[in-house]
Amino acid sequence: MIAGTKAPRPGRRFAIVLALVINAPVLFMALNSLQTTDQMLATRSIIPETLTLDNYRFLLQRTPYLEFFFNSGLIACASTLATLVAAGLAGYAMSRWRGTTLALYGRGLLMVQMFPLIMALIPLFIVFRTLGLINNPLSVIIIYTAVHLPFATWMFRSFFDTIPPALDEAALVDGCSRLQAFRKVVLPLCGPGLTAVAIFSFLFSYNEFFVASVFLRDEATMTVPVGVQMFMQQYATDWGSLMAAATVTMVPAFIFFMFVQKYMAQTGIAGGVKG
Repeated sequence: MIAGTKAPRPGRRFAIVLALVINAPVLFMALNSLQTTDQMLATRSIIPETLTLDNYRFLLQRTPYLEFFFNSGLIACASTLATLVAAGLAGYAMSRWRGTTLALYGRGLLMVQMFPLIMALIPLFIVFRTLGLINNPLSVIIIYTAVHLPFATWMFRSFFDTIPPALDEAALVDGCSRLQAFRKVVLPLCGPGLTAVAIFSFLFSYNEFFVASVFLRDEATMTVPVGVQMFMQQYATDWGSLMAAATVTMVPAFIFFMFVQKYMAQTGIAGGVKG
């Protein structure tokens, strides 16, 4: 061994091996997206012998995948933004004020969180059909925001509880309104909380299939999880295009985590220590 270098610690080696094992299906999926369906069926090896970009050309040029991708991004970003605004204000109110009304509201959020969404789909479908919102992204955005709110509100409250109320009072003394104190003083100190809620909301909305398949039945409004199923037919499956679609779909979430990973560590520390 070269002088001055350190051998990898056993714990680090184990972590690397474990990460490779856990992510092996994802790696093999990306590799197999570089070979055609015929090549996959003609060999038993999970490692492709020849690489080609035909699947990606077919996906981007001959399918409406980019439209699905845009719909997923629009719905995920809109529902995440709506959740951050609504849950942030509600969590701030629950953190700074105490009363019977807010206590009942908090318990009601927990009850809503335990209610199975599938039981509300038929009434929601009837309501949105009456309003003309079937095959409209707004219907799915509303449902996703409502699903996120209980968890996001309680998470915001736990983070706001760690911020001293004296900061709010100092801002009020300096002439800020309550909303300005929240926006200029409290909210910037809650970066880890914003990140945690944004991660939860974005990934749920981006990956959700069941609700989107019920309310978005038109090809022009489908999201990626719904649209990708078109590659799976009754008697055959276009595995090459399916692998390519899944690989491209994974890229935004990967990039998103690359940017917010440093805030995730802060989230774990801030959520585990209070006071």
